Amino acid sequence: MDDLPQQETTDEKAAPRLKRTANAWRSRYSESALQEFFSYLKALDFGSQIVLFGAALLLSVLPIVILLSAFATTRIDDDIARNMSLNQAGARDISRLFTSAHVSFNIGILIALLMCLAGTVALGISIQQIYEKVFGHEHARGALNVLRCFAWVACVGALLIADAAISKPIEHAPAGAVLAGLVDFAFLSVFFWWTMHFLLAGREPWRRLRPAAIATAIFWIGFGVFSSFYFSGSVVSDSKLYGPIGIVFDMVTWFIAVGAVITLGAVAGVVWERRRRPFT
Repeated sequence: MDDLPQQETTDEKAAPRLKRTANAWRSRYSESALQEFFSYLKALDFGSQIVLFGAALLLSVLPIVILLSAFATTRIDDDIARNMSLNQAGARDISRLFTSAHVSFNIGILIALLMCLAGTVALGISIQQIYEKVFGHEHARGALNVLRCFAWVACVGALLIADAAISKPIEHAPAGAVLAGLVDFAFLSVFFWWTMHFLLAGREPWRRLRPAAIATAIFWIGFGVFSSFYFSGSVVSDSKLYGPIGIVFDMVTWFIAVGAVITLGAVAGVVWERRRRPFT
């Protein structure tokens, strides 16, 4: 009982110190780059945004890839496994979704392709809306804007084909991993830089978009490293537990993460630019 007053005195002395420490951290966080970063994410409704993005990818891109794989002369599943940074076991399980089949082109296939193409254009519009919200612009409307997003989708498709042709020789070259990383960083930076400028219809100067492009490329490469550790094991285990549908679950997760990378990169770039040189 004699120790009780001493204990209370110690607690009373500690309480002001804890309060001062909490106030100091709160003061540092307030008006900091981190606070501004999370404020942007909250305004964008980040969680809902990336889930909807992942669902749009699943419903538009995956079906068109499966359809095209039936007509393609090259193995599309190899390119998907490479983009997901899967190991050999994961790539082997992914290939189960894209089995070869003799498919005749008919009206049903044409309608399915047109619907998937419309979905990919809508996906381009959703990416455009992310950038418009981040950079504070009104959403562009009209047929010209739809045509712009269609052109972006066509360019992305062509770039993916070119990337598949270029990446394999680079990976097998001496110091291939390092060289591939440097090439990927340069390519991704330029690609996202152009994407933002193009989808925003030139409403943002190139110089203001550069930090966001670099940040997105860094997030993308970091995501690729994470994918190589996480998704390879996840695809294999989910394939054993659930069959092919388990692989689809992992692809949905990967699609959602892609939306997160695009959003986080844009927001980080805007905060970076504002801190470095406030917008006029």
